[in-house]
Amino acid sequence: MISSLRLFCVQIIIFAINLSKILRLPVLVPTRFVKKKESAAAADAELQTNPCKSEFLDLYGRYYGYPRGNKSIEDLRATEFKRLNKEVYLDHAGATLYSESQMQAIANDLTKNIYGNPHSQNDSSVASSDIISSARQKVLAYCNASPKDYKCIFTSGATAALKLVGETFPWSSSSNYLYTMENHNSVLGIREYALDKGATAIAVDIEDMEWDSRNQDSGICSNRVPKFKFRSRQRRLKQTSQDEMSNRDVYHLFAFPLECNFSGKKFDLNLVKMIQEGRHVDGMESAATCRGRCMVLLDAAKGCGTQPPDLLKFPVDFVVLSFYKIFGYPTGLGALIVRADAAQKLQKSYFGGGTVAASIADIDFVRKREGLEQWLEDGTSSFLSIAALQHGFKVINQLGISEIACHTGSLTAYTSTMLAALRHSNGVHVCVLYGRHNAKGYQGLSHAQGPIVTFNLKRSDGSWVGCREVEKLACIRGIQLRTGCFCNPGACSKYLELTNTDLQYNFESGHVCWDDNDIISGRPTGAVRVSFGYMSTFEDVQAFISFIDEFFVSKISSFEIKKMPKQSRAPTLVMGGSRTHATKENIYLHSIVVYPIKSCAGFNVEEWPLSETGLLYDREWLVKSAFGEVLTQKKVPSMCSIRTVIDREKGKLVVTSPSCEEQLEILLEEDTSCNDKEDLHLCGY
Repeated sequence: MISSLRLFCVQIIIFAINLSKILRLPVLVPTRFVKKKESAAAADAELQTNPCKSEFLDLYGRYYGYPRGNKSIEDLRATEFKRLNKEVYLDHAGATLYSESQMQAIANDLTKNIYGNPHSQNDSSVASSDIISSARQKVLAYCNASPKDYKCIFTSGATAALKLVGETFPWSSSSNYLYTMENHNSVLGIREYALDKGATAIAVDIEDMEWDSRNQDSGICSNRVPKFKFRSRQRRLKQTSQDEMSNRDVYHLFAFPLECNFSGKKFDLNLVKMIQEGRHVDGMESAATCRGRCMVLLDAAKGCGTQPPDLLKFPVDFVVLSFYKIFGYPTGLGALIVRADAAQKLQKSYFGGGTVAASIADIDFVRKREGLEQWLEDGTSSFLSIAALQHGFKVINQLGISEIACHTGSLTAYTSTMLAALRHSNGVHVCVLYGRHNAKGYQGLSHAQGPIVTFNLKRSDGSWVGCREVEKLACIRGIQLRTGCFCNPGACSKYLELTNTDLQYNFESGHVCWDDNDIISGRPTGAVRVSFGYMSTFEDVQAFISFIDEFFVSKISSFEIKKMPKQSRAPTLVMGGSRTHATKENIYLHSIVVYPIKSCAGFNVEEWPLSETGLLYDREWLVKSAFGEVLTQKKVPSMCSIRTVIDREKGKLVVTSPSCEEQLEILLEEDTSCNDKEDLHLCGY
């Protein structure tokens, strides 16, 4: 009845429009029809003025922008992410973004309902317990896990979930902890527990899959056999005697990521059964001694945002995930999904509030709760954050996880293709890409590359561009991306071709995580990473590609500059250069501003001496907080009010501020006669 009425209304509107054309009369049309028509017209107009987008849609239109959904990507950005109007956010591998309606729903939920401590028994406590139980079901359903076979334990994040596995795993001196080189530091950290218990830790390279000669005719992925390359064995304690070993059950743990957070490389989940069945030990040293059961730990923190694991098809023993990487909020909340039979092997010592059925204070008596979730979740759960999960899952479910994978995959494919095509004027490639960007497709369950494009840039002479240089310029343009090794040292060394000796040398040269030492001995120490989320757009990619093309692609051939003749004194830069020498073009120096302290106001001069790095004393000082953090105007905008001036005759830098009555005077040359050096620290690069 309703559909018939709608059809009748549409027919009336069409009739009215046709009649108006004949009689030349105005006609009123419902707003929703006008908006749809205007939106389509605007889209057509945009394609005419943006041929790049038209070309992109010709290639990826069936994947991009949720074509089968109720809301287009343009509408999604306009209504849910208005805060991105002037920003290009490309760090979804670090943290994706929450939507406006998601946060409004959370606020409405918390203001209308009362959630109390779930360890109490009142109505608000029951409400919290119910919402926690419901959230567990949603997490399991997201990974297609049966509640009979799997349990969901909430943690303070993916790292805490990994730590819980390391603390409670039944290690013995016969155990092996195997982990792929391409793993997050939080996974590598588990080896500390393994080594302390006398187990062996072994890093593994899994090379690309090869066809199993025994099953070549089947032509399916499950008949591909990977090559396992085992690195050197790491041990701390002596191995237990064979007699003692034979009387104990032995358990091993093999950890690998669903998706590498450095390169975006996807790992084939057919590895799960292969490892559980022990078919990975053929090339392993002393494989005959690898008796016992091997369990699988899957780090799905990055991969879950676009393609969660199917635990019904791939029965992983332990899966860790982080919710802010899926739908942006809440932070500080993750989960460990553990298979029920594997959970029975965990050995937990510490017990906290809510984990015990009974305990006695003055004697050694404690009985744990029967429920696995209660036993492993120490203390009060983060029940308000857990209550927010339902609203995040609602956003993802409305779009569809497969649609999200297709959408982000189309942007990844286009970005990698465009970067790979960039050339300097002399034909030298601009970008070196890392990952599986030679794969045939980025969409579907079989795709081998996640929504990450990691790369480094080269100049026209073949030298490397530092990744931090790229990041700083990107920030100026309002482009948010990430640089470094992304807490994944194994993948970083693999793709950058750095040996252990190289890594140790870089550290001894002063390079640590998050610093500006991006080039050492002419080689990069990190990379540039852009990554996509469900709300990323073609316009984001286009702005990024334009940025790379503008700043890092040489458009003209280079030429040799003759060396300046030797001078008896340092050269001086003079304002109004046309007065001192003739120029072929009407070009002269308009003004000179020296900024002694980074992010503070500078001072104007008529002329100023040069040094090997530029203007003498320019940006030679910086301001640090009491905690040692370097301060900039981006962090502290009021720094622009700090005034500086250099008196070269007196050899002093004078610093003043409206908020300080006294001025600060700093000697340009270090005063060796001053013994009180505790209050003054000279900072530089």
